[in-house]
Amino acid sequence: MKTTIVIPNYNGAHFLEKCMPALLSQSRQDFSILFVDNASKDDSEKQIRYWMEQDPERIFLIQNTENTGFATAVNQGILWAKEQGTSYALLLNNDTEVAPDFVEQLLLFMEEKEKKGEKVFALSSKMVKMHDPSLMDDAGDELCLLGFPFQRGLEDEASRWTKAEKVFSACGGASLYSIPLLEKTGLFDEKHFAYLEDVDLSFRAQWKGYSVYYCPTALCKHVGSGTSGGKYSDFKVELSARNSIFLLYKNFPLGLKILNFLPFLLGILIKALYFQKKGYGKAYRKGIFKGLKERKEMKKVDFQGVPLGRMLRIEGRLFKNCFVYLSERKRRRKGLRSDAV
Repeated sequence: MKTTIVIPNYNGAHFLEKCMPALLSQSRQDFSILFVDNASKDDSEKQIRYWMEQDPERIFLIQNTENTGFATAVNQGILWAKEQGTSYALLLNNDTEVAPDFVEQLLLFMEEKEKKGEKVFALSSKMVKMHDPSLMDDAGDELCLLGFPFQRGLEDEASRWTKAEKVFSACGGASLYSIPLLEKTGLFDEKHFAYLEDVDLSFRAQWKGYSVYYCPTALCKHVGSGTSGGKYSDFKVELSARNSIFLLYKNFPLGLKILNFLPFLLGILIKALYFQKKGYGKAYRKGIFKGLKERKEMKKVDFQGVPLGRMLRIEGRLFKNCFVYLSERKRRRKGLRSDAV
């Protein structure tokens, strides 16, 4: 098998009736499927074992005794895939339904780039809304100097996002990763538990000089927040806030931390006001303080040997992304006003 599809699962039995038939009817079948179940309390194990019976040679299960979080679960899957000798790990959320040629398109894109000698770390797929596939959910992720990761194309017309291009980060919900390059960057940081771990990993890949692409021909419908239960919750806001501190602490050398201190601080204040208005101010502040308290437990990127030119390019990209982020926000607000009319 060339690829292992890793599906982390927590109480996601009801999603599998769409997820699995789509995978088993792919145009390219040289892949195995590994579920990593985080001690689900619903009928997940029963559902997974049903699908294992349909294709026992290609579908497998790791059953955890506790909820280890997304990062640990996918790491288990990647390590399993490596032991099997597969070249790629395709991480896929359970609340997805992929197009018939989804796997084929990702592999064709990756193989074409690799033939040209490019070190491609990951490919982010074209994720559209499950309830309305004409709208985008994610076209790869970016990061700006305010410390805000953001989804490209969110809620825009899907027909506009047809161009393959480099992005800062792959979205871990439906992305293909190179296992040999993961050995160079290290796996997902399990301290994150969930949220921003994919941006953190791609940030490390950027420092290595690896490429991350958006692959528009690999189409995937996505419910979004299928496991966490919604866009916001105290748990999600607190964990994301904590992890945002980890992200900035680990991935910037001291000089850039000093240079970017004011943008970082401004970003934290903006988010604090935003979540205060949404009713999650306490959870956000708690997460920020946890991040500041626990940051020194994190393993920082080793910047020795990183060329100055690469540092300047990454800094410039993050600065430019502040304007991209504002433009994306403006577009969404305009779209919401149009819908209201």
